[in-house]
Parts: sequence; structure tokens; C-alpha cells
Amino acid sequence: MQRLSRPARRATLVVHVGASASWLGTTLCLLALAVTGAAAGGTGPGKDTAAATTTAAGSYRAMKVFGDWLLAPLSLLTLATGLILSLGTHWGLARHRWVWTKFWLTLVTTAASIFAFRATIDSAVSAAGAGQAVAPVDLLVPPCVALSAYLFMTALSVLKPWGPTRRGRTARARRPVARPQPRLR
Repeated sequence: MQRLSRPARRATLVVHVGASASWLGTTLCLLALAVTGAAAGGTGPGKDTAAATTTAAGSYRAMKVFGDWLLAPLSLLTLATGLILSLGTHWGLARHRWVWTKFWLTLVTTAASIFAFRATIDSAVSAAGAGQAVAPVDLLVPPCVALSAYLFMTALSVLKPWGPTRRGRTARARRPVARPQPRLR
């Protein structure tokens, strides 16, 4: 792929950071709604079960809205802009270990968000609507794991740890050495 021009790179970077931050924020909202549903769905002394069931069902329906309207587009936009940035800049997709790790984590979390977590939310909404119990752990674990992955990927982006991959070392060795230009007085 051809290198991005500076304006294109900057615009893509802004979209990537915005989509990534929005994906993280959406996942935080999903976690807050899952905690609300789990806390409301529990039974105990002095608890109004009808109100608790209504609150839990409302939380799960709100999770469905976030999952259907935001989760898939934000995750796909993050993945796409990350690919464009890695392939259109000097970082490359497989030249540095941190970029390669970030790509695979983004791919896995995108697939898990779209195919697994949304299905779990859908089944929780159906179960709550039918008056059946919902296992809170099914809705609490995925956002916790996702947030851990997103924070780790954020740290990778900021710290840029580890060295180049074998491919990156080979590409660096093939690059011509820049010779200093004599100064004109």
C-alpha cells in the first residue's frame, strides 16, 4: 500500500482514536448496565421482585440498543482505520511486535463483540422478557475482558514496547544508509 499523505494520516488517526475511545466507552456503558441488571435481578429480604425484574429487563434492553447500534460499527471502524494506519505508515502491519499484537487483539475482540457478546445480550433480553432468570456472569465477564484488552492495546499504542519483528529487522537492514550531506556555508 502506498504511504498516506500527512493530512490523510492525521485524519485517519483522528478517526481511529475517536472510534477506539468510543468503543471503550460503549463497553464501559455495557458493563454498567450489566452490573445494574445483575444487582437488580438478585433476590433478598425487603426486595420488590417486580421492580427488580423490571429494572433488570430494562438494563438488558438498553444493552441490546448499545450492542446493536454501537458495538459492531465502532469495532469495525477501529479495525479498519487501524489497518489503514498500519499499512499506510512506516509502522507497517508486521514490522513491529506491538502493532502486530494490537492488530490480532483488535481482530479477536471485534469478532467476540459482534458474534458472541451480542448473541449473549440477545438471549438475556429474551430470557428477561419471558420472566426467566438471567445468569449475570454471562453479561459481566465479556465487558470486563474487553476493557482489559482495550486498556492493554492503549498502553501498547502509547508505550510502543518491544522491538521489530523479524520482517521489520530485515526491512531495516535492506534500507539504504543515509549519508550526511556536506554543509554549505
